[in-house]
Amino acid sequence: MGKRFIAIWFRHLTTDRMVRIQPELKEIPFVLSAPERGRMVIKAANIAAQEIGIHVNMVVADCRAIYPSLKVYDYKPELAEKLLKALAEWCLRYTPVVAIDLPDGLIMDISGCAHLWGGERPYLKELLTKLRGYGYDVRAAIADSVGAAWAVSRFGKVSPIVESGKQIEVLLPLPPAALRLEESTLELLNKLGLCQISSFIAMPRKTLRRRFGQNILSRLDQAVGKEYEFILPIQPAEPYQERLPSLEPIRTAKGIEIALNQLLEKLCIRLTKEGKGIRKCIFKCYRIDGNVQQIEIGTNQSSRNVKHLFKLFELKIATIAPALGIEVFTIEAPIVEDTSVIQDALWDFTEGGNSTAIAELLDRIAGKLGVDTIRRYLPDEHYWPERSMKVASSLAELSETGWRTDIPRPIHLLSHPETIEVTVPMPDYPPLLFNYKGVLHHVKKADGPERIEQEWWLQQGLFRDYYCIEDEQGARYWLFRLGSYDSGEPKWFMHGFFA
Repeated sequence: MGKRFIAIWFRHLTTDRMVRIQPELKEIPFVLSAPERGRMVIKAANIAAQEIGIHVNMVVADCRAIYPSLKVYDYKPELAEKLLKALAEWCLRYTPVVAIDLPDGLIMDISGCAHLWGGERPYLKELLTKLRGYGYDVRAAIADSVGAAWAVSRFGKVSPIVESGKQIEVLLPLPPAALRLEESTLELLNKLGLCQISSFIAMPRKTLRRRFGQNILSRLDQAVGKEYEFILPIQPAEPYQERLPSLEPIRTAKGIEIALNQLLEKLCIRLTKEGKGIRKCIFKCYRIDGNVQQIEIGTNQSSRNVKHLFKLFELKIATIAPALGIEVFTIEAPIVEDTSVIQDALWDFTEGGNSTAIAELLDRIAGKLGVDTIRRYLPDEHYWPERSMKVASSLAELSETGWRTDIPRPIHLLSHPETIEVTVPMPDYPPLLFNYKGVLHHVKKADGPERIEQEWWLQQGLFRDYYCIEDEQGARYWLFRLGSYDSGEPKWFMHGFFA
């Protein structure tokens, strides 16, 4: 499939915005002006002002002499770019690739998108109808190249849809300005009487380069499709994305669920062909009022099980506010991973099914309680207890070493040891009593000490002597003494709890 582009031209971008804010200005001539060389010069004029002969670059004082009641407002140079950025974000519902074309246009790569609306003509009609409904005076064209679409949108007199491979025929009757050339080049072409692209397109390339520079050749090649023109989208397009427009605005939870399920099926079919699965997925709902609602999920291991993924999303569908209705749905997978071959047959819980079932259970728990509530730990090669484990990045991560089982370790280890008060009969003996959080415990049984030295290559410090302690209630604790009694009264700490 070849590339197809739309160029949108907002003929009165900033003044249309003014009318949206102040509808009473629609039929009143007004301009936006800015100081230039000691004079106020018009930078934008609305349609009503242009109809009485007031245009851009005219001096405000001269215009008021012609039309004394002309309304004048301040021109803000940054406004056009802000408006175009907001409009580009709105257009993301029609294609994932939208770029700003300063000072008054947008470029959209619609390759593979138009068929979702029934073809390029209904696609273009809906886009322009929506923009005009918001109050913008727009023209647009579709072509194989950015240059051809741009030229036809601004200078075309016939169909706004250029058939694939017909760029040259459409460009021939257009003026040189349709090629986006510099002002100096346009003046020179006009002096030479070259007032249409057809009058110089067939000239030898060496002649054109010598008389007008390399840029005219580059613009010609871009317009006819010989040279690809890169555009800078406002946000990178996700490679794994599907979209679904709706004929009527969707306002019910059931409608949202149907759209979500269809998109998941499309996305998972594609991922199956490529041997990949989803780790993170985002579902977006574009409302007719311009607002975007979205929910996202994550998985502990790559998955393309539609039922499982749908259940994860189902927990969050209630947070979507459809308001007046949703017109376009999209789903994208920004993070995917390779999936093992056996996953295709895991739903019957044959070999390998247990790990997948665990992963899916954790996904559901994370969806209800949050991702931060679940941790998987692996042993790490350190002696110091709080460094002897690490958080696993996924269920698939393997341990480089084994858990230590030759000596007892508490089931609950405090992340930071807590100070306690103890009564010790003599040095190097376990305590008889200890006070932890205001509760006095009498020691009935004790085992130890187990000495653990500080890891000098990481930090300097005293050694620890650990004791396994059981109190009169049968509860068991893991205590340690920091250092020895030789250098004074050492501190004691609570570090863990046994089952």
